[in-house]
Amino acid sequence: MSELTLVTNQLHTVADYCRYGATLFNQAELFYGHGSDNAFNDAYILVMYALSLPNDIDDSIMTCRLVESEKQNILALFSRRVEEQVPVAYITNVAYFAQLPFYVDERVLIPRSPIAELIENQFFPYIEANNAPKRILDLCTGSACIAIACASYFSDAEVDAVDLSVDALNVAQINIENHGLSEHVIPIKSDVFSGVEGQKYDLIVSNPPYVDQQDIDSLPQEYLHEPEMGLGSGEDGLDIVRVILAQSAQHLNPNGLLFCEVGNSQSHVKALYKNVPFTWLDFERGGHGVFMLSKAQLIEHAAVFVAALKDNK
Repeated sequence: MSELTLVTNQLHTVADYCRYGATLFNQAELFYGHGSDNAFNDAYILVMYALSLPNDIDDSIMTCRLVESEKQNILALFSRRVEEQVPVAYITNVAYFAQLPFYVDERVLIPRSPIAELIENQFFPYIEANNAPKRILDLCTGSACIAIACASYFSDAEVDAVDLSVDALNVAQINIENHGLSEHVIPIKSDVFSGVEGQKYDLIVSNPPYVDQQDIDSLPQEYLHEPEMGLGSGEDGLDIVRVILAQSAQHLNPNGLLFCEVGNSQSHVKALYKNVPFTWLDFERGGHGVFMLSKAQLIEHAAVFVAALKDNK
């Protein structure tokens, strides 16, 4: 009798398979950082996916017994998660951001930015409710999760979603169509601002590549399934951030704001721009390394930003 048959003979309910998957994942010492933070959650998502059921189904499902084909499908997914160390979102092709579902595959990073919390709160208190942005730019859009979430929470806004990667823009287009936002969110091929010359926005939001080389060299296996150009950005992780800081002012309307995520490279930003008064944001659901600057601040410190960009070339 095969090991697989032994397993399916002993495990019967949804709860059995969720528990068994969590045990497998813990024994394999997998990494969790792509939308869930523990083995049981990963197992639960894969079980629900195999059963074609939503993740928020009533807990009474846990005592339901499974048929043999369902058991085999679940175990096959568990095997892929362990043997290939593929993040769950790439197996299911679904990730959630700002409470919205997005299609993802290995052409784009898996959405997980704390910027989602900002969007859900409509950037309050930094943006007043009676001053909602009409034009928004999502720099380095990837799956277009930020652009689509902004368009969803600011229903009157027009959003440009820019990325250098054609592969990423193809995924972005899938998500734009899935959310019915083709008239509100426009995907544009652009190397930072190159594709939106002369355009001005009320709000620029960016989750650019920002991982420094030291962190790139020590990433867990799960991250190696993601496109490297979406993660790394030079020795200190700030190659693209330097461009954003040096050029954002000319693309912002008079009272415009820039929100940018730099994650663990926050320390590099503080070291490089010692006298710039970044507003570093706090998040109720966790996350760090997101700053805000106004157009006025970007102009005031323009010489510093331009010098840092030139020094890096």
